[in-house]
Amino acid sequence: MEGDEEEDYMSDLFLKQDVRPGLPMVRRVKEAIQKEEKQKEANEKNRQKSIKEEEKERRDLVLKSALGNDNKGFALLQKMGYKSGQALGKSGEGIVEPIPLNIKTGRSGLGHEELKKRKAEEKLENYRQKLHMKKQANEQAADQFRIRFKTKQEERKMEGDLRKSQRACQQLDMQKDIDVPKETWFWIEPEEENKKDEEDDEDECTSSDLSVSEKLHILTAYLREEHFYCIWCGTTYEDSEDLSSNCPGDSAADHD
Repeated sequence: MEGDEEEDYMSDLFLKQDVRPGLPMVRRVKEAIQKEEKQKEANEKNRQKSIKEEEKERRDLVLKSALGNDNKGFALLQKMGYKSGQALGKSGEGIVEPIPLNIKTGRSGLGHEELKKRKAEEKLENYRQKLHMKKQANEQAADQFRIRFKTKQEERKMEGDLRKSQRACQQLDMQKDIDVPKETWFWIEPEEENKKDEEDDEDECTSSDLSVSEKLHILTAYLREEHFYCIWCGTTYEDSEDLSSNCPGDSAADHD
């Protein structure tokens, strides 16, 4: 055969071919791909279909084909006035297409898919609840931290106000030649005078069971009654009338 004959490399046909570098390799790759695709098509045609595939093809063919006059149900509908393509019902409000047929092909029992779906939804809901509870716990922890931090700041501020009130009380008492404070904790002890206001300072007023807030309230009232002095204003008034008329109140909140 002519196709099997060896090519004449001196012929005009061979000399006219494109001999640029790389083109023979590209041509051979394309030919190999085409040959492989043809082989796949031949294998697909020659492959024997399984019983399930044949049943599926026959079922799809039957379901896609319209009912003919030989169908008893369709014949009864036609006797009652039904025409192909119309909707069911006296006034045509029913369905046009038949109810689709769902074929079960798996080996699992009835309701298994619904059970799997329900379990997956429950698992997802439990995960969401855990995330929500974790978020709430983090928010509560943050709120508690802010409350503790705020309380600690308020306590430190009260301690500073108490020390300031003790210094003012000692100075004002000594100006009136009072050598002994009314209460031992009204004045700052001499060894505590030079202490710095640090965060870890111990409470200087350990001489009684009163809290810092209670001591501050009592000492503030003493300074106002005895010396007409307001620790918040930093002012000594002439008398009680001058104090009551010009001083807003007896606490830091009243002076804000």
